[in-house]
Amino acid sequence: MSIVKINVLTVPEEQRETLEKRFAARAGAVEGSDGFEWFELLRPVEGTDTYLVYTRWRTEEDFQKWMSGRGQAAHGGGSAEGGGERPRPAATDATLWSFEVVQQAAPKQG
Repeated sequence: MSIVKINVLTVPEEQRETLEKRFAARAGAVEGSDGFEWFELLRPVEGTDTYLVYTRWRTEEDFQKWMSGRGQAAHGGGSAEGGGERPRPAATDATLWSFEVVQQAAPKQG
């Protein structure tokens, strides 16, 4: 079954809009990658400043291949657009969680 990567981002209140705009601006950056299955940016509702970036991949190898290519640039490993300085990160901390999907369910049809 699939694997899930959850990037846990600590984002101060004043940087939330910046983070969400950056993710919106890069929409499509991962969707064409081999083995990519799903993406969600989860905004905290109450009592925390932690965003979750959920991605689902066919295999660990597919994720690693993306990370060593396009993902590296998306996560600060590439050069800034237009040769200028990279913008300051919106998150003050980040942790990557990894999971294997062992069970799943979808709504019943009809």
